[in-house]
Amino acid sequence: MQPLAYRMRPKNFDDVYGQDHLVGSNGVLTKMLEKNKYLSFILYGLPGTGKTTIAMLFSEKSQLDTYFFNASTDNKSRLVDILNTTTYHNVLLVIDEIHRMKKDIQDYLLPFMENGKAVVIGMTTVNPYQSINAAIRSRCHLYEVRSLLDEDIKKALLKSVHSLEVDIKVKPEALDTIIRFSNFEIRSALNLLEAASLVLNDGDTLTSNIVRSVAGKAQLALDGGEDHFYDNLSALQKSIRGSDVDAGLHYLARLITLGDLEIIYRRLIVIAYEDIGLANPTMGQKVLAACEAAKMLGMPEARIPLANIVIDLSLSPKSNSAYTALDKAIDDFSNGHAGKIPNQALNREIKKDPSIYHYPHDDVNSLNSQRYIPDNLLSKHYYVPKEESAYEKALSERKKLIDKVKHIK
Repeated sequence: MQPLAYRMRPKNFDDVYGQDHLVGSNGVLTKMLEKNKYLSFILYGLPGTGKTTIAMLFSEKSQLDTYFFNASTDNKSRLVDILNTTTYHNVLLVIDEIHRMKKDIQDYLLPFMENGKAVVIGMTTVNPYQSINAAIRSRCHLYEVRSLLDEDIKKALLKSVHSLEVDIKVKPEALDTIIRFSNFEIRSALNLLEAASLVLNDGDTLTSNIVRSVAGKAQLALDGGEDHFYDNLSALQKSIRGSDVDAGLHYLARLITLGDLEIIYRRLIVIAYEDIGLANPTMGQKVLAACEAAKMLGMPEARIPLANIVIDLSLSPKSNSAYTALDKAIDDFSNGHAGKIPNQALNREIKKDPSIYHYPHDDVNSLNSQRYIPDNLLSKHYYVPKEESAYEKALSERKKLIDKVKHIK
């Protein structure tokens, strides 16, 4: 017999849970079908949320000739064969893992998307704004297939109980356990329900303990190639930035469970300079030392220096004044606010007349009134100290002295 998850695959949009914004009565995909106006779109979201199901139902209802293409495994010649049929009629091209599509394949596909001969449904678990070529992205509408709520999965489970091979009862807490162990994926939840039913007979009751004994280890949303891995990285950084040490350790634990330490190292180094910054300027060196120690040790001991440094980062004073100052300067330059470099900052001009440059080391406190920023930017102030640590307070005092000598207001 076919697996329960396959048997329970929705037969129409009404059976799709949690995606009313796409396939409800006023959903955009529903309206496309009603008006026979087929636009290319990309469905993105976590595994098990219904991307493939929605694409399949859309293709069936559209009555367009549908072809399936996997960007990871299929080559350009297969795409050429498919698109050769568009000489006579339009086709619907369903592309799985569209974020992996090679450039030569994209280049061949683009004209067919442009003239509407190929309607594309792309599917990906990766954020398309970051992972999909801009040329493809600009020709598609981007629709998020949202993560499912507990109630959505419960509805699917209760409906599926009647399709099991045994007639059983299910305790409400057993449903909660299934949801927790399946990581909010309907497919995994149905698989777990089916597995648990194998140890029951007609008339038995499914309990949380039975679910746990069958489930083993909970599903972990930690696939390094998926968007939710980066969600955990982002949550780690936000926890450290927000000085929430317990949250920082929690997300570090999630990421260590995956085992890809290199990406953890890179993120911790970013945090040291982006969020700690001048409030604790030795932190960058400490993070590098901790990461080097973790590399030398390997797992499981690598977790020890990583735990130390995450605690240190979380409890450290914070300052983003350095990189925000640079971002303001970059933004000004990018928007045409530049100006001529002053003569006293140009070697070729100084060689002509050395007197125009005043050597700071010859002056008291190594300071003089000379400015080096273009004249039209003299009123700009990019760096604004955050006086939340002893070090940056000292920088602030030094800056006040400099501003006074240089007559900066």
